[in-house]
This record gives sequence, C-alpha cells and structure tokens, in this order.
Amino acid sequence: MEEAILNILKRNQLSVTGSRQRILELFFGQQGALAHGDIEKRTGEKFDRVTVYRTLQVFLNKGIIHTIPTTDNSIRYALCKDECEEGHHHDNHVHFVCEKCENTVCLDEVTIPEISLPKGYETRQVEVIVSGVCKKCETGKR
Repeated sequence: MEEAILNILKRNQLSVTGSRQRILELFFGQQGALAHGDIEKRTGEKFDRVTVYRTLQVFLNKGIIHTIPTTDNSIRYALCKDECEEGHHHDNHVHFVCEKCENTVCLDEVTIPEISLPKGYETRQVEVIVSGVCKKCETGKR
C-alpha cells in the first residue's frame, strides 16, 4: 500500500507529506466513501481541519479522488480509477448509499449508459446514486 501511495503522489507531481500519505492510507483502507468528518476523526489531532480540507481539494483537482453527493447535501469522497487525471474525472459509474449503515460505495461494474443530449448541450459530469440496503445490512451481518 505504501508503494501505491508514493506512486500516486509522484505521478501527480505532489510532495510527499505526512498528511497526504495518511489521508491516502485511509482511502486505501476503506471499502466505501469517506466524509470530511470521517477523515478528521480517523487522523486524530495530528492534522487540523484546514490541512484535511486542503489535502482533499488538491486530491480532487489532481483526479486522485472524486466526490459523491448525498441526499443530505453533504459530500463523500472516494478514490478515482487510474484513468482520472488533473481536471478530467472519468468516474462514470453508479454510487450506492445504504439506507441503514449509510455506507457509500462505488459500483465500478455498473456503468452508466451514454446520454444523448440535444444539440448545443455538452455533458460535463453524470452522477447516478442508488439508495437501498447493502448486502451486510440485508443479511444482518453488520
């Protein structure tokens, strides 16, 4: 995991800092998306709110992570696929939000069909969020 983190930072021409490494570790260790508050709690008192915010913004701008809007108008963050790059996210997949445990996951295997817009319109981003009950909650193995 450490090698993958260093590769991401180097590939994106970012300095290797403790905050960047720790936040990427959190993403690699998480199966679902993370909220800003989750990241703050898991990094403890080591990094302040501003450091976390700035790190997330840099990762967003570089195409390392992408945002997932939620029904309560908050934002969660998840790692991008390798095809994403600075200024160009290619995360056209479905996001699933569990109504019971509130875990949010990317469903990479479910693709969004191409959307044909009328002449004069240009697609910049497509977001599909499906809510329901995840398999852990469905089977009671939470």
